[in-house]
Amino acid sequence: MASDQDTTHFGYETVNTADKVERVKEVFSSVASKYDVMNDLMSFGLHRLWKKTLIHTAGLRPGQRVLDLAGGTGDLTALIHPKIAPDGEIWLTDINADMLAQGEDRLLDQGITDRVTVVEASAEALPFEDNFFDRAFISFGLRNVTDKDKALAEMYRVTKPGGCTFVLEFSQPAWPGLKPIYDAYSFSLLPKMGEWVAGDADSYRYLAESIRMHPDQESLLAMMMVAGFDDCSYHNLCGGIVALHKGYKY
Repeated sequence: MASDQDTTHFGYETVNTADKVERVKEVFSSVASKYDVMNDLMSFGLHRLWKKTLIHTAGLRPGQRVLDLAGGTGDLTALIHPKIAPDGEIWLTDINADMLAQGEDRLLDQGITDRVTVVEASAEALPFEDNFFDRAFISFGLRNVTDKDKALAEMYRVTKPGGCTFVLEFSQPAWPGLKPIYDAYSFSLLPKMGEWVAGDADSYRYLAESIRMHPDQESLLAMMMVAGFDDCSYHNLCGGIVALHKGYKY
């Protein structure tokens, strides 16, 4: 029988830890071409506002080095780029080659190619030197990582002293009465939208489940502190449906 260390969650399903990475890759390969369209539909366009809030909070300046981790289709990179131009640099990374291919094409269409490096890499083993980035972001990606503690430790390692790491992720509703409405939407309507638009109900059912299995606001805050970050904090967006966490490295 497998031990707890040998198993993990894939949505509500318990799977072998070694299998989760491939299962997650399959999900995002399946939805890559429709990923941004589905994000607009399932968040009613709010994901764009959440990401703009992240950029506003980050205090980006020209010349900085920035990591866009699990950045997939590159929409966050497109927001970062003008803030750090002309001399700043962005590394757009994702574990999924199909998502990165979408990102490269879309950035090219927008004329965003200068000082952007695209790297296929795992959040748990980043191919960067210690103390390399002024800012590190992971936006709606941490919940899909098998070992979240290891990913947070890697983000801490590659962030420069004086730098800051940000985690934008779905979280747990905090407004009274919001949870049952959100659950009904997530488990009834969201998979149907996935089937109608992306031809894949199962992947969007997994995405809804993965949100519920992700650490809540306070748990993630504690995990960032354990990873070594200082002055960790978070604030809720849309009543806690999304939370923005940040931690400094001193």
